[in-house]
Amino acid sequence: MKVIAVATQKGGVGKTSTTVNLGAGFALAGARVLVVDLDPQAQAGTALGVNLAGEDQLARSLGWVLQARLQGMRMDLSHVWYDRSELLSEWEDAGSIHLLACEESTMTAAQDLIHKKGYQSTPVLRRMLLEMADDFDFVVIDTPPAVSSLSATALAAADYVVTVCIPEYPALKGAAATRGTVRYVKDRTGGECDPQYLGAVLNRSNPPSKWKGQEINIRNGMLEADLHPFTTDIRIDNRISDSFAYGVPAAVRYASHAPGKAYGQLMVQIIERMQQPVEKWQTPELIDLEASVD
Repeated sequence: MKVIAVATQKGGVGKTSTTVNLGAGFALAGARVLVVDLDPQAQAGTALGVNLAGEDQLARSLGWVLQARLQGMRMDLSHVWYDRSELLSEWEDAGSIHLLACEESTMTAAQDLIHKKGYQSTPVLRRMLLEMADDFDFVVIDTPPAVSSLSATALAAADYVVTVCIPEYPALKGAAATRGTVRYVKDRTGGECDPQYLGAVLNRSNPPSKWKGQEINIRNGMLEADLHPFTTDIRIDNRISDSFAYGVPAAVRYASHAPGKAYGQLMVQIIERMQQPVEKWQTPELIDLEASVD
C-alpha cells in the first residue's frame, strides 16, 4: 500500500480535485483505492457523492474515528469507510474506490484534540492506515490548506507528498512552503514517519499559446524552487469543477476526454517517480520569457 498526501498551504488551488481524480485514476487502472478526506470542508466526500448527515453517518466520520483513537478506543475500520466502486461500474477491469469521509464539527474537534496532545499524536492516522495495508493498493489523502494539526497529521500519514500549484504567485509560495515542511516530519515524529516529497503539479494551466508572463514565471519558479514539477499539467477545464455536482470525478466522467487523459498521465508519472531516484525524474525545461512573450 502506498499512501499519497496531496498538500499545499494555499487554498483554492484544486487540491481536492487533484486528490479525487488521482484516486479515480488509480482505481480505473485496476487498483484498490482509498480516498481519505481530512479537510473539515469535506469536499472530497462531495466529489465522490457522499455528504454526511444524521447521527448514524456522523458516527462513521473520520473526525469521530480520530477522536476515538486518540482516546484509546478502537473501531472496526471496515465499518467506517464508504464503498464508492459503483462509480466505476462501466469499466470491466476497474479496481475499487472507497472513502473515509469527514464532517466539519467532528473533524474540527479531532483537530483540537490532536493539537492539545501535541506532536506525539500526529502519527494517529498513519497507524490507522497501516491496519488497512492488506485492503488497499493506494491511499490518497485530501488535506486542509492551512498549517494546522490536521495538515501535520496528513503529512505524517504519507509515504509520498504531492503539492499543487496554479499560475499565481501566492500558490507558488504555498507549494514551496509545503515542500519545506515535509523535510521536518521525520524529526518531529521521532523517526516514525518519513514521507518523501514527490513533486508539484501545475493545475488550471493554459495551453502554451495563451501563456502570459506570470504563467511563465510561475513555471520557471517551480523549477527554481526545487519543486520538481511534473511534465503533465492539468489544464483549465470546466468539466473538472462541474463534476463535483454529480458526485463523480472528472477522471471517470470524462475518462476518454482531456481531463481523464491528463489525470491518467499524471498518475503514471507519480508511479514512475515512486520507483526512481530523484536524479532520474523528468521535469519541464526552463522557458525563455522574452522569446515566449515575443
